[in-house]
Amino acid sequence: MEPEPLIPKHGGYRKLKSFQIAQLCYDVTVRFCDRYISPKSRTHDQMVQAARSGVQNIAEGSQASGTSKKFELKLTNVARASLEELRLDYEDFLRQRGLPLWPEADPRRKALVARRCTTADAVADWVREVHGPDGRNGPDGQLKRSAPSMKSIPSIQSTYPEIAANAALVLIGVACALLDRQIEAQAAAFTEEGGFTERLHRIRTERKKYGPR
Repeated sequence: MEPEPLIPKHGGYRKLKSFQIAQLCYDVTVRFCDRYISPKSRTHDQMVQAARSGVQNIAEGSQASGTSKKFELKLTNVARASLEELRLDYEDFLRQRGLPLWPEADPRRKALVARRCTTADAVADWVREVHGPDGRNGPDGQLKRSAPSMKSIPSIQSTYPEIAANAALVLIGVACALLDRQIEAQAAAFTEEGGFTERLHRIRTERKKYGPR
């Protein structure tokens, strides 16, 4: 039986699905803010920084896990909180402009998740597909309204940011759900195994009992 290492394997955050989706949210947010929010606005910087914080804290927590499970858990929670802040910013964007927030049952949500986009370009392509040539197409290319009146048709200017913001919210929701599970697993592991201090105590006790291996 191999002795327990003092510093276990750690890092590898690039393989985490939570990191990958959070990074996609960051890339999408940078593009969204550059297109729809004035660079002079404080909101622009806040949204970009919140998205970046989600990515960076997942990475830092993963890297720190070798010597501090407690710090890993703390940083993962910070990442989750940053993405929650970002979610509220997107919701504020829609509400303040009178644009609809897609309900949970909206088929476009499921369609975007099923697309499994890995880049901001792929998300932008999906947004253009949903928008359609006249701003009235759904995710399956069908008109969202039957025989609409001119007043009921949203303008192209308003429909693009609506779809883009809701798409970002879908991705943020996926990232948050992944982080919730990650935090739960980290908390359980910390409770059962302890952190660096407990590991050091176990190794010292084992070496006193059996000698170095």
